[in-house]
This record gives sequence, C-alpha cells and structure tokens, in this order.
Amino acid sequence: QPIDESFNDIYPEFSHVLCRDWEHAATKAQSDQTRVCLLRTGIVLAKQGGALGKMLPAFKFGLGGPLGHGQQGMSWIHIDDMIQLILFVLSHQDIHGPINATAPNPVDNNEFSQTLASVISRPAMLRMPSWVLKLMMGEMSDLLLHGQFVLPNKLLSHNYRFHYPTLKPALESLKL
Repeated sequence: QPIDESFNDIYPEFSHVLCRDWEHAATKAQSDQTRVCLLRTGIVLAKQGGALGKMLPAFKFGLGGPLGHGQQGMSWIHIDDMIQLILFVLSHQDIHGPINATAPNPVDNNEFSQTLASVISRPAMLRMPSWVLKLMMGEMSDLLLHGQFVLPNKLLSHNYRFHYPTLKPALESLKL
C-alpha cells in the first residue's frame, strides 16, 4: 500500500529503526528559531555509484532480475530531482518535518528489474530467491526484500515539479 510522510509503522529491521531513532533525535532541535527537515530518501538513481552501480554489472551480463517475490516496493528518485528538491526545501521555509525524497511513481521490484533490463537491452529472467539473499546477506537482506511504495505528498502539495516522475525516462536519461 502507498505510504506518505504521516506513516510511522516501520518494519522492525535495523535500518528502519536507526532512521526512526535519528529522526526522533533531530526533532529535539525544532524550535521557533530552528526548522528541522527530515529527508526520507529513496533509491537515488545516478550513473556513478549507489544502489544502481551495484545492480548494473549483473544486469549488463544478463544475470539481473527480481529479488525474492518481486512485489516489494522500490521507491526511487533521479539524482537531478534529489538535488533540486533539496534546494526547493531550503528555499521554502514553510516545509518542515518528514519529507519523502522519492519520485511520485514508485514501482515494485519486478517492474524495476524489467525496466532496467529494457533500458540497457538485456534480459531480466533470473530471480534471486529470498533464502539465497538471506544466506548471503543475513539481516541486511531485509533492505532488499521489504520495500515500500513511498509517495512524496508533502513536496507535491507544495507544487514541487519532478523532472523525472516515472522510471523509464529517469533510467534512460542516465545513458547506462
């Protein structure tokens, strides 16, 4: 189900708990003189590094594909939109608190895998079973197997305009 900035029912895995604790600590700085903005960042799509950099080699060799059942949400954002929305938030003093730094059209892992493979003209037929990820990565596999469909409602309500609201044009622009 899609979630927005009001969502607080986190999945109890390490990174979600850590982020919740960081946000709680940061909100203590909020005052009449101090505005606190909590950027909740999705997977940042960039040509160099990041999650996409780790995925690309397997996909380029035709070995990429969905993870587990593939229905987990993948909330993503193009690097250009990430930079622009940070500038947008800095210049809009009325925006504060949690801010979902994600594109307005999250996809599931199946669609992400198929779209990425299509953009680089490779197949995406191999599915990585959940148990293999858990065996290889332990608790960290939760990051890949339990995604969310995050919507940037706060930014949209303040009329932020995404340059890359949908996945395929975002990936194509990176010229992978």
